[in-house]
Amino acid sequence: MIRDLVWFKSSYSSSSEGDSCVEVATTPAAVHVRDSKVVDGPVFQVASSAWTEFVTYASGGDHRGQ
Repeated sequence: MIRDLVWFKSSYSSSSEGDSCVEVATTPAAVHVRDSKVVDGPVFQVASSAWTEFVTYASGGDHRGQ
């Protein structure tokens, strides 16, 4: 259940607008993402493997097809 998830945000979000970021919570099957300012709002859920590919791409580690 989503209410039982343990949420965290990046250590890079400690700027003057530290609440302007997303939080993530992980389970074996999925990664859940929410707006840190709206903790009772909608949650985006993606398969763990898709999240891994996204993070790898976003960090500059893999740009297949570019």
